[in-house]
Amino acid sequence: MKSLRPERAHLLHEVSATVRLALPLIAAQLAAVGSNVIDAVLAGHVSAHVLGAVAVGASIWSLAIVCGIGMMMAVPPSVAQLDGAGRRGEVGAVFHQALWLALGMGALLWFAVRHAEPLIELIGVTASLRHDVQRFLLAISWGAPALTCYFALRGLSEGLSLTRPSMYFSLGGLVLLVPLGYVLMFGKLGIPPQGAHGCGVATAIVLWLETLAFGLYVMLRRNYHGLGLFERFEWPHLRRIGQLVHIGLPMAVTLLAEAGLFVATALIIATLGEDVIASHQVAINIASLFFMIPLGLAMAITVRVGNAVGRGDERGVRYAGFCGIGLTLLTQLFSAGLMLGLPHFIAALYTHEPKVIALAAQLIMLAGLFQFSDGIQVAANGALRGLKDTRVPMAITLFAYWMVGMPVGWWLAFRHGMGARGMWIGLIAGLSVAAAMLFTRFWRSAWKQRWRRHLPMTAPA
Repeated sequence: MKSLRPERAHLLHEVSATVRLALPLIAAQLAAVGSNVIDAVLAGHVSAHVLGAVAVGASIWSLAIVCGIGMMMAVPPSVAQLDGAGRRGEVGAVFHQALWLALGMGALLWFAVRHAEPLIELIGVTASLRHDVQRFLLAISWGAPALTCYFALRGLSEGLSLTRPSMYFSLGGLVLLVPLGYVLMFGKLGIPPQGAHGCGVATAIVLWLETLAFGLYVMLRRNYHGLGLFERFEWPHLRRIGQLVHIGLPMAVTLLAEAGLFVATALIIATLGEDVIASHQVAINIASLFFMIPLGLAMAITVRVGNAVGRGDERGVRYAGFCGIGLTLLTQLFSAGLMLGLPHFIAALYTHEPKVIALAAQLIMLAGLFQFSDGIQVAANGALRGLKDTRVPMAITLFAYWMVGMPVGWWLAFRHGMGARGMWIGLIAGLSVAAAMLFTRFWRSAWKQRWRRHLPMTAPA
């Protein structure tokens, strides 16, 4: 019994530490979803045309967001490993190069978003919407550098196990977006109505305000002192930036693979009729909302695993990873219970159309079935990020989503006449394969001490 007490204490400590880190991150992710909801609600009250332009533009902008976030995901594990190793004085050098990378990535995304006409044509956007979609993208593109710098600041803070600032500034941005979007989109205070363009301008302004406020916070708070963040100026160091890209690029590809799967699924389902796409939109909205919980936990798992790697703590790596995955399964039990138990009630919150409710309820039940596999894959991926293990997970997700999920979904939807349900079963198949392979990857890495190859290297003199 005595031998069990230290194990139990270690387990409780790890669970407590992960939950404390995760709760603000979950709130920050929900705030990010909330900004999309605000844009849609405001646009919908202007006109159906503006709502359509914002919806299409936001879909294209989301691809830029995924690329930016994925690349900057290299920062939290890099900082967490140095923090765990007691080498906080080296964090500043990593952060300086992360900012250079963020500025370069932001400029690249600014250019790409402003020249998205080929993608707009490929999607098949109706001619009447294209002008306003382009105006939305031209406006919101100015927020791209702010977006990447914001996530560099978030990565620094979260890598130091300081996750509340992410919540503060995400919620603050959400509060600012409501009046600013209203004024610009509807035309108040002497400003002419801007419609979709105003939505893009409001979002870009809020992104810059969030970033500037976060930067000022980091400069002034004692928690960030002693890291060498602002004592000296550093020019870009290609080798160090290359190390961040080596970690971040596979994560960006991984996120694009997952986002692309869901976008492609929506486009395929859109060919099946208005009621079907409406049902899909209801179900995917619910699934996306609940996904923010395991995603926030995965971010916390990354930091806890990274800290343990930095300490060279073999048991700590396993505790951080497996406790985090266990917590994720508990949250998914709750979300799966709601989706499987109350599918018609949930669908009825979105629409009064009986046909839409009936099909949406079926899709919501399928979403309930993939809650566990979705939770395991995102949590295991978070643990592997803490090891800076990103290339093999990238290959796993590409295989699972595009070699399993998409073919299975298309085959069931069109060869077997299952329609939207077939595509969703394909999602279940892809997520399940990803969950099994990513969990196995972390299990083998944790128990066979593969994580030792990811110990932070001594900084160059």
